Amino acid sequence: MQWLQSLVRQPLRWLLVGLLAIITFALVPALFRHENALQIRAAEQGVTLPDGFYVWQRLNAQGIQVKSITPAQDSLVLRFESQEQSLAAQRALLKILPHGFDIAQMENSGGWLNKISLRPQSVG
Repeated sequence: MQWLQSLVRQPLRWLLVGLLAIITFALVPALFRHENALQIRAAEQGVTLPDGFYVWQRLNAQGIQVKSITPAQDSLVLRFESQEQSLAAQRALLKILPHGFDIAQMENSGGWLNKISLRPQSVG
């Protein structure tokens, strides 16, 4: 009964505690989500990146479903639904693309947490 009186006396405090709990439950999954992505970069100067549609066609022909392909800072970023698809795509791209490209798994690519991090991020 005393907790009820406390709730009535300090509603702002309990409102803030409830709001903090809701925000915490909303953000925790985003912090621990692992994104399945590959990054394709030119390993040598003068090598141009492959066309995203070409990459999509070649992977699709092998049964690998690409969630999205996005150009980003002299590279192509490919996102997949699962880690298995990402690894299969990496193996396939090593055979499909000519030498001169680096193909690497990305760690938590594109997450908003990386954008606010104070330490530099690198891939590859």
